Amino acid sequence: MAKALILVVDDDPRIREIVGFALRKEGLETVEAGDGAEAIAVFDRARPDAVVLDVLMPEMDGTEVCRALRARSSVPILFVSSKDDEVDRILGLEMGGDDYVTKPFSPRELAARVKAVLRRAAARVAAPGKTAEARRMRHGKLELDLDRCVVAWEGRESVLTATELGLLEILLRHPGKVYTRDELMEGYTDGAFVSGRTIDSHIRRLRKKLAALGGEPIETAHGIGYKLGECA
Repeated sequence: MAKALILVVDDDPRIREIVGFALRKEGLETVEAGDGAEAIAVFDRARPDAVVLDVLMPEMDGTEVCRALRARSSVPILFVSSKDDEVDRILGLEMGGDDYVTKPFSPRELAARVKAVLRRAAARVAAPGKTAEARRMRHGKLELDLDRCVVAWEGRESVLTATELGLLEILLRHPGKVYTRDELMEGYTDGAFVSGRTIDSHIRRLRKKLAALGGEPIETAHGIGYKLGECA
């Protein structure tokens, strides 16, 4: 089986070396970029399976790179930043990031989080013997294509990140059921700790995408969590 390829983007070569070593130790392959423009060029050439992306870089910062990559792909993106403010975390996630790690970080934890987002992305791949129809989930006007990582509302489509797809898949399993943030976090994190605000950020971004298609099916159960409402 081919090893997953991770693009490591940071203007500090020492950070790239530390991250690259930690990822390779976990059996992953890496390619590197020292700035935003190079990151986009390397991404287009190498087509990595995930991106570890520094936020604070000169000229073209990580959020701009994330926008450019999201226009091309739903590849998992893990932000790395020295900014530990919760507002910055939420902004990074709402920009389309799948996870956010602050410096200084544990290389082992970062590698574990990269492997977690890869597992979530891999869940989109059809299992042997399953038909294409079995890889689609429907609820009224809402349809989720697990293989293409696409959500549709009355035929209008939008591409989701791996995390957005995973959260919507959970809600679609039992429409009308209220899922607590803890239940959603368990499905989202593969055991890694995240705050409830992280889940809220991903749900908010997912809602925006659905609203742009004409639907608002995700409902808030105040103080508890979220559920998928009627999609008639």
